[in-house]
Amino acid sequence: MADTQSVATLIDFATSKIQQLQQAFSELESRSAISLNLKWKELEEHFHGLEKSLKKRFDRLEDQEKEYVIKVTEAQEMLEKREADVVAKELASLERLQEKRDAALSSLFDKYKTSSPEPICEGVSNGMADPVIKENFDVAAAKSGSEDIYTMENANAYTEPSSRLMKLCEEMDAEGLHKFISDNRKNLSSIREEVPVALRSAVNPFILVLDSLKGFYAGEILGSNGKKDGNLLGLRRTCLMLMESLEQLLADSLSDEQILTSDIKEKAKVIAKEWKPKLDHLDIEASSGNSLESHAFLQLLATFDIASEFDQDEICTLIPAVTRRRQTVDLCRSLGLSHKMPGLINVLLDSGREIEAINLAYAFKLTEQFAPVPLLKSYLKEAKKVSQGKAGSMSPGAQNEINERELSALKAVIKCIEEHKLEEQYPVDPLQKRILQLEKAKADKRRAAEAAKPQSKRPRATGSVYTPRITSMPDKSFYRAPPERFAYPYDRQYVYPAEAHHPTLMGSAPYTISPPHTTYYGNGYQVQYQTAYLH
Repeated sequence: MADTQSVATLIDFATSKIQQLQQAFSELESRSAISLNLKWKELEEHFHGLEKSLKKRFDRLEDQEKEYVIKVTEAQEMLEKREADVVAKELASLERLQEKRDAALSSLFDKYKTSSPEPICEGVSNGMADPVIKENFDVAAAKSGSEDIYTMENANAYTEPSSRLMKLCEEMDAEGLHKFISDNRKNLSSIREEVPVALRSAVNPFILVLDSLKGFYAGEILGSNGKKDGNLLGLRRTCLMLMESLEQLLADSLSDEQILTSDIKEKAKVIAKEWKPKLDHLDIEASSGNSLESHAFLQLLATFDIASEFDQDEICTLIPAVTRRRQTVDLCRSLGLSHKMPGLINVLLDSGREIEAINLAYAFKLTEQFAPVPLLKSYLKEAKKVSQGKAGSMSPGAQNEINERELSALKAVIKCIEEHKLEEQYPVDPLQKRILQLEKAKADKRRAAEAAKPQSKRPRATGSVYTPRITSMPDKSFYRAPPERFAYPYDRQYVYPAEAHHPTLMGSAPYTISPPHTTYYGNGYQVQYQTAYLH
């Protein structure tokens, strides 16, 4: 547009230049001794003709430019409208899919409630889910959806553990208690409800639980092959569940023999001092806020009321390792760390864990000091910065990994918004649109990778080896040529050697075929020999 205006200005300026040229020409004529053959009128007509031609072409170009601008504007509006329609359709499809998923889950939960006499395990508390409970609950819900009728044996499986648990606790059998829970891990949700009641029947539940902790560090979770030891992992989870169940009894009245004495605290303190060095080199980032070992240590301090025996700042350093577990808020309160929460939240923010920081801020009513919406936006901004900053110099595999991180961050933010009802302050529609874009790009890359793979030749259905046809056989027009490919599968394609046949007289000796290998044709049909073969 600026170039067009400059051209128009120059054309308008040409008139004044022509007038200046006329004055110079007149002065030249008056001072020249020789008369000029060229008249000014001719020059003026020539310049005016050029000026009109330029103006005409300029006006034409200006009109074409306006038409082009109008077309571009219309095309952009049409594209924006189509994009809005596509996004609306995608969101509508996503909503319908979510409704179907919710309906399916609701039907599974209803079926589980009606089929099982035991209550469903407790849900998410304070925005933090226990992966152990969630895993076992999902397995139970899936099984309840596939089994419509329970047999009497399965129905009694929920009532039988109560008496067995009571007996084990009465006998103070810590080893048997571990074995029973391990053998009935598929019913963990019902056992979790029964353990606190069963512990009450023990002579001293605190001593029983302390005895059950002896094998907690009996080995290493990760084996030489890099896989986790399932038995040891189950044992540690059982220890944690027993300590949590025991803490529930502290609020109830116990007999004089069942109280928490100083001797029991000293024994618990000895165990805690043995566990503490094993956590000094814990990689908090690698634990992703879900460290079972850190949780067990903190639960030991809270259950046996020995937190005062340890440095509070050292205890605080373990909290970031368990912030994704649902018991974190109750643990912090039991350990007397409520006043340390602002510092802990700042530690989480410095390490890029805004979601966990927001959950703690809501639990301890610190949202005025730590506003959730700006923190969520900052969290997404950092995720996008990582995914876009080094895209040019990264391999496709690394870029895919970073895109997965952004996708996970978007889903975590949407979940946090829904849990804390922040939709009015932070709409989720743009976030869902971005999720659809990333998932579409991911699917396109997967299809492109599959298309680029070389397609191997399909083997024959019978796995037989191809034998080339022999073309050197003599031409015998009186034999019917077999087809090159047969309509039925066969184990092997037989090729008969050439034979010399001499015509015989009518009624001569019968002609027979004696193939050296079998009495079957190449197509799998048996040879039917005649008594007299006529040539």
